Amino acid sequence: MAAKAGMVAPPAASKATVQIEAGKADPDAPSKATVDLEAGKADPASAGEAPLYPNMTEDPRLRWMFIRKVYAIIAAQFVFTAGVASVISFVHPIPDFLRSGTMPAWGVIITFILLPLLVVWPVLRFRERHPINLVFLAIYTVSISLCIGVTSVIVGGRAMLQSVVVTSAIVIGLTLYTFWAARQGHEFSFLFPFLFACLPVLLIYLIIQIFFPLPSIFYTIYSCIASTIFSGFIIMDTERMIKRHTYNEYIIAAISLYMDIINLFMSLLGFSTHN
Repeated sequence: MAAKAGMVAPPAASKATVQIEAGKADPDAPSKATVDLEAGKADPASAGEAPLYPNMTEDPRLRWMFIRKVYAIIAAQFVFTAGVASVISFVHPIPDFLRSGTMPAWGVIITFILLPLLVVWPVLRFRERHPINLVFLAIYTVSISLCIGVTSVIVGGRAMLQSVVVTSAIVIGLTLYTFWAARQGHEFSFLFPFLFACLPVLLIYLIIQIFFPLPSIFYTIYSCIASTIFSGFIIMDTERMIKRHTYNEYIIAAISLYMDIINLFMSLLGFSTHN
């Protein structure tokens, strides 16, 4: 039927498809989310999607896609770390060799400890270059997993299990709190100067403890303080993932949270071992 005189059909809404992959738009990609370019707002189909924080200008669906991607990477890292630690702990020739006290055993232990320090630079240097960033992330995860495996041989299974349970409970609680606090409009960026300043202090104290061992009560105090500091890092880095990271910064977001959780775990492990 022809349109009535004097009336025209309303123009089609101006829309574009945006894919969250390396922070770029790709109209031909299979995974898509429809976003209204007018005024930078989502189309009416996404009107029911609640914003993650007040005055959020981006499409919440894109941010949720980014968050899911980061947590998927972290989950894969921890599954691999748990697998490597289990092999090192339960395949008997390996713990027997590491506990032998021979020069080759000490050489392997020192190598495993120093390897993450050597790999972290290329991870940060190429964090936004796909796919090499994933390669270096995998290498870094392997190096951390080897360290955790050696630690599990040294401290024993009971302390490891206690630390895993407590770390999991703390991380889940802090994550839920941070998402709730972000929705309420709370900010945690003020924590960064304080937390960053505490890291050299923790490192110096740890070096002193290695070369000039203090009574166990001092290491217990250190573990409690370190656990508090790395809990603060988890809150701060989770907020950065929710609000501040761009879509192509999934590697730095994942590795930040991964290391926060590992450091929290190691701090709690020291507390469990000395108690």
